[in-house]
Amino acid sequence: MRIHIATDHAGLDFSTHLQEHLSAAGHEVVDHGPTEYDPIDDYPAFCINAAAAVVRDQQAGVEALGIVFGGSGNGEQIAANKVRGVRAALVWSQSTALLARQHNDANVIAIGARQHTVEEATGFIDAFIAEPFSFEERHVRRIAQLAEYEATGDIAGKNVDH
Repeated sequence: MRIHIATDHAGLDFSTHLQEHLSAAGHEVVDHGPTEYDPIDDYPAFCINAAAAVVRDQQAGVEALGIVFGGSGNGEQIAANKVRGVRAALVWSQSTALLARQHNDANVIAIGARQHTVEEATGFIDAFIAEPFSFEERHVRRIAQLAEYEATGDIAGKNVDH
């Protein structure tokens, strides 16, 4: 699987570990930056580039997921979710990693590098990558509603306020 990653200065050390770990597991890792430590760098472009690459790959039939991380993971998740077609979930436990895939078919996860040990975060990532989407009807329906809103600004029959 192709894994797109991005971070900011807070996650740079973790990025190096993650790239080695995922490559050793047989994944193709694409690093969207940064490549060097800058304590005042800005994460949005890094995360948007990683998220956009996931969507491009998936649309081309390439099996791909994304991982974005920073101090808390919050801003990185927000940045990734600005890309049309991305469903980025903030992961803080094994359970949220699994549910992101099972229920939301998340294609990107965000993790707070300052919130977890490297071992914990690596475990979350491994669980996320290994877990398939459940394809349960209710989850498929909800994801379709999100995609409809993203494309049209409305969800037919659901009384979305304008």
